[in-house]
Amino acid sequence: MGRNETHLIQRFSQYENSSYFHLVVGDVTKPLTTALQTDYVINAASNTHPRAYASDPIGTIMTNLMGTEQILKHAVRHRPQRILFLSSVEIYGENRGDVDQFDENYSGYINPNTLRAGYPEGKRVSEALCQAYIESYNLNIVIPRLSRVFGPSMKLNDSKASSQFILKAVHKENIVLKSQGTQYYSYSYVGDVVSALLFLLVNGQKGEAYNIANSNLNLHLKDFANELATMFGKKVVYDLPDDIEAAGYSKVTKALLDTKKINDLGWTAPFDRARSLQHTVEILRSELNKN
Repeated sequence: MGRNETHLIQRFSQYENSSYFHLVVGDVTKPLTTALQTDYVINAASNTHPRAYASDPIGTIMTNLMGTEQILKHAVRHRPQRILFLSSVEIYGENRGDVDQFDENYSGYINPNTLRAGYPEGKRVSEALCQAYIESYNLNIVIPRLSRVFGPSMKLNDSKASSQFILKAVHKENIVLKSQGTQYYSYSYVGDVVSALLFLLVNGQKGEAYNIANSNLNLHLKDFANELATMFGKKVVYDLPDDIEAAGYSKVTKALLDTKKINDLGWTAPFDRARSLQHTVEILRSELNKN
């Protein structure tokens, strides 16, 4: 389901004519059609890149909050087997310096009186709304908290630093770093995330949150850039972001996820670092060459 039919068809063109695949055009912030019958729901609707946080701050908050509310209202009527609400590493805020990695019980600092707070606070209140619906209507909801995700499914206008690095590699250009690159983050390849989501649909515990990350992809931003540059025979150059980009950037300098909770259930990330980066660039190049 999505708002833009053209984008949906472009994204899922290889499945469009399959009998088991159906596209639904609609705005998740509006009441969902009662004709939409669901067994499992994965709520991934959200702005997810810095330029959108700054240029569409209301949409960033309300897609999470109102979109989640409409999905949960629909679920009360139709009782799906399970709902996944996709949350984010950003709900943890800034590391207070008291832990190396965030487990699911950690709570760091977020200044709510800023434009940039809209995304993490939108995720936080949506998680709380999920808990309210579990208590009030006994819905079966699990909350995956995603690390920073990359992969060939990214939008070409994605302004996240990692996405910009990847696009430069795709176009065989030097990698542009718009900071000193000392930020230290957990990342996941999109294939790792899909694997984890399917795993949690079956094995997650109702009402629980689970960190999703690939421990082989705990990287300083400059190392992410350098690995891509080395892999594809380019170099890293430094440049400053424009004002809109800068306004949407996270101020968090270290955000590593502890994945022990999901690992103890039996899940491990299936993709290694080199394969993840290589797959991403090669698949995107192939797709762009088709056009």
